[in-house]
Amino acid sequence: MVPAVVPNTLPLFAELDRLLSELLRRLTLAEWEQPTVVPGWRVRDVALHLLDGNLRSMSMLRDGHFGGPGPATSAYADVVEYLNALNQTWVAAGQRLSPAVLAWLLEVSGPAYTSFLHSLDPASPAQFAVAWAGEAESTNHFHIAREYTEKWHHQQQIRQAMGQEAALLLPTLYHPFLATCVHALPHHYRAVEAAPGTTVQFTISGPAGGTWFLHRSSSRWEVGCEYVGSVQATIDLPEAAAWRLFTKSLPPAEAAAYLTCQGPESLTNPVFSLLAIMA
Repeated sequence: MVPAVVPNTLPLFAELDRLLSELLRRLTLAEWEQPTVVPGWRVRDVALHLLDGNLRSMSMLRDGHFGGPGPATSAYADVVEYLNALNQTWVAAGQRLSPAVLAWLLEVSGPAYTSFLHSLDPASPAQFAVAWAGEAESTNHFHIAREYTEKWHHQQQIRQAMGQEAALLLPTLYHPFLATCVHALPHHYRAVEAAPGTTVQFTISGPAGGTWFLHRSSSRWEVGCEYVGSVQATIDLPEAAAWRLFTKSLPPAEAAAYLTCQGPESLTNPVFSLLAIMA
């Protein structure tokens, strides 16, 4: 099996920024208030979260300004609680901004943040590890890909509310998102016991999709591609629903209508709660 590689997403940020600006400029005042798949968040709230991602990341990573203490501990639950609190306080304060001001700030901060990401050495350690992949230390290359998945899926949440999802489903933009998210599989399966050599085939069907293999070595699960051996379970998911599964907006009961699974439930059921975001 060939190990799966985190894709190079850096050249794609400018296009994401451009598409977001075009989308937001077309929204009516009523559309800014439309609900999204994020519970309790409207289009304007998701846009505010995208703005926070640009500004807070530059403040911390570029300028060394953290604005207060971090999570109580480095435990996953404490980090999630900390991030949820930050997100909610920012969105609450952001209600003071008009849609026009919010769109303008995103147009200014998006390219600035992208420029900062271009200044990073991809091979150097990132300030924050990609925790949803189970990493205690990550390279900037993976950090940048993680940031791409954040920007991609939050813009898609806005687009879904507007019925304009197609622009981000182009393979050039969507496949790198999926190819990054599948790196959550080994960490998500870490508690699943299986004999060495056990392999699960994970397919996202559609032009932007692909097939990956979750393989159990003597000590851990690994994700790869180009595997030619036998598999003990198969999972198939249409690409139209894949992004929602990875981002906590496809509940297990609803996911059952999309997922086609064959093999022992111990090897297929964990995918229903797959997650490639922190909060």
